Amino acid sequence: MSLKQHIETMLPAIEQELQEQVARLDARHTLHFHEMLTYHMGWTGEGAGREATGKRIRPMIVLLATASAGADWKPSLPAAAAVELMHNFSLVHDDVQDNSDKRRGRETVWKKWGVPMAINVGDALFVMSNQAMMDLIKTHPASNVVRAAAILHDTCLDLTRGQFLDMSYEERNDLSLEDYWPMVGGKTSALLSACTHIGALLGNAGEAEQEAYRQFGYHLGLAFQVQDDILGIWGDEAVTGKSAASDLVEGKNSLPVLYALGKQGKFAERWMQGPITANEVKEVASQLEDEGGRDYAEEMSEKETQIALEHLIKANPRGAAGEAMLELANMLLKRNQ
Repeated sequence: MSLKQHIETMLPAIEQELQEQVARLDARHTLHFHEMLTYHMGWTGEGAGREATGKRIRPMIVLLATASAGADWKPSLPAAAAVELMHNFSLVHDDVQDNSDKRRGRETVWKKWGVPMAINVGDALFVMSNQAMMDLIKTHPASNVVRAAAILHDTCLDLTRGQFLDMSYEERNDLSLEDYWPMVGGKTSALLSACTHIGALLGNAGEAEQEAYRQFGYHLGLAFQVQDDILGIWGDEAVTGKSAASDLVEGKNSLPVLYALGKQGKFAERWMQGPITANEVKEVASQLEDEGGRDYAEEMSEKETQIALEHLIKANPRGAAGEAMLELANMLLKRNQ
């Protein structure tokens, strides 16, 4: 089976599991609350559908890791739902913290129903994530369920660390390259690492294989985030679907920016003068590229990509699922959008 065939088989099962988890609020007195969650998950409301749900990459990784470790993926569906619900909890709260009024082309929950309700929606998704993980007790040894839950809990704390650093960096102009990696390690790599680790654990992989899967997910996340930084400045808007100007206008401390700030050239001089306007973006992006920001970021992305793939090989993924996992990794690491 190819990656496409795995997606076609696994994705409907993932959606069904997610809907069953969220249905905990599908009761007479909380119907409107339930509607808020189904809206955010992309199932209901204007614009509902595949574009609104997202690609469900994280739960797919859990199931592929389980299958490529040699086990049946179906009993791991609650864990796949758990990581996706955790991801969406962070998105709802991030939208509030970042004052973002759009996600996947639709109004965010806070914009539609207000900040207090959005915080409650995020809290509900967080709780449901933990409840979903506990559902594994029906099909897995209790010791594995406890370990999987511990991995998820540690990841939640990492997500908050990463978000804290991201927010606290916003007003700072004294950051270095060393400040970048702990932030993206928490915001992006932690959850992908949990996906591969939990999937391998539930697939009964040995300790060494589990660690290889975990490291694969972690470095996959680092490479993915660096590529996102590159696309956020030089990406083709027609391909990415978002403005390439936004990261510079928003003053995002991305890897290319931090590299160039360390060079203390014309880009750094302009950056320190204050916010960059949309009209300046082309010129400033060109300065950033001339001073090596893009080349450095691409070099680091390639480095992390190679590390990730080396760990995946060490994990020894097996069968068609193993081939699909490698195909997914290459798709994510060589993306142009």
